[in-house]
Amino acid sequence: MSFDKVAIIGLGLLGGSIGLATARYLPGVVTTGYDADPAVRARAAELGLAGTICASAADAVTDADLVILCVPVGAMGDAAIEIAGALRPGCVISDVGSSKQSVLAALNKALPGTTIIPAHPVAGTEHSGPDAGFASLFHSRWCIITPPEGTDSALVDALSAFWSALGAKVDVMSPRHHDLVLAVTSHLPHLIAYTIVGTASDLEEVTRSEVIKYSAGGFRDFTRIAASDPTMWRDVFLNNKEAVLQMLQRFTEDLTALQRAIRVGDGDTLFDHFTRTRAIRRSIIDEGQDDARPDFGRGDHED
Repeated sequence: MSFDKVAIIGLGLLGGSIGLATARYLPGVVTTGYDADPAVRARAAELGLAGTICASAADAVTDADLVILCVPVGAMGDAAIEIAGALRPGCVISDVGSSKQSVLAALNKALPGTTIIPAHPVAGTEHSGPDAGFASLFHSRWCIITPPEGTDSALVDALSAFWSALGAKVDVMSPRHHDLVLAVTSHLPHLIAYTIVGTASDLEEVTRSEVIKYSAGGFRDFTRIAASDPTMWRDVFLNNKEAVLQMLQRFTEDLTALQRAIRVGDGDTLFDHFTRTRAIRRSIIDEGQDDARPDFGRGDHED
């Protein structure tokens, strides 16, 4: 089983990249695209982000085998309602959101009786909009598929094959487990980045120009994360509230323990902790999820 026509709703970084990647790696698949912003639709047409850029979401999904919703997680329900009357029987609805339980609930409510298989390509940059997309975005990155219980395994396999063709490595897990894993690997780091960059900006004793001028590598990398799409991340935190708060509580407890070690001069605790976390970094490089070269392989031309 495979998909012959794919509709992409939302033509920003992820939606645009899906369209470009499909054209490059699955040239036989017909793609249509739609974005609620007329300016984005016009730019998407110029860039060729989909084979046909449609004037309405309903037009885009007509006769589609697979519809991928590439909108903020808080807008999934509204986007689904917009296409509900135009879906052909048997069409699979998926998405790219980084919160899966809330997305599944919203889509089930808006599209009862429809086959819904949420997914999350764990890929992206700090840039957004139609110009941000590129065909190789998903290469060697994970795409997590979170089918609800009872989903036809053939359809899960078809969606897995689609993402594999775009260059992604695919894993399958429950929506709940996904939300817990991503809360600690993605959502909490973003929350910390937004916080530390905001703290530096608000310091009265250190000017903003000094923060920018003397940014060391660690702070600079925080700013890369903190530059991510504010609408998307607002919705992520509100829609994965339970898991984020659980991980935030654990992080707060660990941070308090480190604070105490610094206060009492417990160097052994600090050294042991930093040694353990260093091993995690090495494992991430071994897994191919980052670059071991100096400056993370960015080169002098970036940032």
